[in-house]
Amino acid sequence: MMLTPSPSMVEGPAPEAVIARDIARRAAIVAPLFLLVAGLIWGVDGALSAGYGLAIVVCNFALAAGLLAWSARISAGLMMATALFGYLIRLALIFVAIWVVRDASWVVLLPLGLTIIIAHLGLLFWEMRYISASLAFPALKPTKESTSK
Repeated sequence: MMLTPSPSMVEGPAPEAVIARDIARRAAIVAPLFLLVAGLIWGVDGALSAGYGLAIVVCNFALAAGLLAWSARISAGLMMATALFGYLIRLALIFVAIWVVRDASWVVLLPLGLTIIIAHLGLLFWEMRYISASLAFPALKPTKESTSK
């Protein structure tokens, strides 16, 4: 059964998935720095906590992109509700992810919390430099290599 597009459906490519993949790529680039700094200050447990924090951040961005891409195919109203309530649900999932491991022997809460905060903000600000606010390129700005082909 094929869905007929309704006036409230958002059609076209899913830029949020492209952006989430780009953020994950950037997280992989900075992961060694987070692990090294946390490892030097808090030891192996700090590095493990920072790694867990980075995994939480990447999963959070991926879940946000997935929820928005899914809801946009259904309706703009659902997408708006998903953006609002999805944020609250994702905050709760971050809380649960920390709460579940808070008493584990390898968890050091300070590097875990700092990694989650710094990685969220840092990756978002880093990604802002590459986001295209154009309908012609709805996700990332084209690079010079991709426009010359």
